[in-house]
Amino acid sequence: MAIQWFPGHMTTARDKAAETMERTDVVIEVVDARLPEASTNPMIRALREHRQRPCLEVLNKSDLADPVATRAWLEHYNAQKGVTAVAISCKNPSDVAKVLPLCRKIAPHRDSAAKPLRLMIMGIPNVGKSTLMNALLKRRVAKVGDEPAVTKSQQSLELDVRTLLTDTPGLMWPKIRYDSDGFMLAASHAVGTNAVIEEEVATFLAANLLERYPALLTARYGFKTEGMDAVAVVEAVGRRRGCQLRGGGLDLEKAALILLTDYRQGSLGRISLETPKTRRAMIAANEIVVAPVAGQEPLEDADGEA
Repeated sequence: MAIQWFPGHMTTARDKAAETMERTDVVIEVVDARLPEASTNPMIRALREHRQRPCLEVLNKSDLADPVATRAWLEHYNAQKGVTAVAISCKNPSDVAKVLPLCRKIAPHRDSAAKPLRLMIMGIPNVGKSTLMNALLKRRVAKVGDEPAVTKSQQSLELDVRTLLTDTPGLMWPKIRYDSDGFMLAASHAVGTNAVIEEEVATFLAANLLERYPALLTARYGFKTEGMDAVAVVEAVGRRRGCQLRGGGLDLEKAALILLTDYRQGSLGRISLETPKTRRAMIAANEIVVAPVAGQEPLEDADGEA
C-alpha cells in the first residue's frame, strides 16, 4: 500500500508560505528526530533554497529518538551549506532556549527594533511546530493536538521588539516518493488516519523493530523475538494485551493500534526509524540514483551512526 495524503488546504498554505518566505530571515524547519529525512518536506527545502534562506533544522522529539542515530543526523545536516542543526524536545524549556540564540547567530544583521529578526517555523504535520511556537512565546497562541493538520492558517506574532515569529500549517507534498517514507510518517502519526491501514503500518513498524530494536519488544511485551516475522510480532502483541474478538480470534486492528501507540508515546523506548546509513541503503534498494533533490546534498556516512 502506497501512502499519500495531501488535504486541499495545503495547496493554499504552500502558496502563502512562498509569499511569506520572501520576508523571512531564517527558516526554522521542524522535523521528527526519529525519521528526520522522511519527515523533511522537499517543497520546503526547495522554497528556502530558491530564496537562499538559511535554515535551522530542528530535530524535535529527540527524547523519543535513539541518541546514537540522532548524533549521526546532526553531523549529516551540519555538513550541509546554509544549514545549522539542533536536536531538542519542545517540552524541555532548556532545549527550547537554544533555538533563538542559534537563529540570531545565523542572521546577526537582524537584531534591532529597526531590523527585527523574522523567523518562519515550517514542517510537516504533527512534528511540533505549534508546540515550539508556544514554547518560544511562553504562552499558548497556537492550537496543539496529537493529530496531523491541526494548524490550518499562518499567524505572526512578536516575540519581542527584535524578533517576529510566523507559524505555518503543516505541509505535506503531493507525492511521497518512497513507500517506506509513507509508512514511517504514518507510524509517527504525521498523516491522517483515513490515508492508512493501521495493520499494514504496524507490520512495517514491527519489521523495523525486529531488525534494529528486538530487545525493546521483549522488554515491553515479554515475548522472545527469535524466529518471528513482522506479522507474528503484531499477533504476539495482541495475545499479550488480550486483543480478542467476540468469536475468539485475535483482534489484529486493536493489536496494531497498541503497538503504534506505544511507539508514538515512547513507551517502547528511544527508537529511530532511519539513520543516514539506512536511508542510503533504502534508496539503493529502490534502484534510484541518489541525485540532489531541490538542492539536497547526498547522504554521507557519519561516525557512530546506528
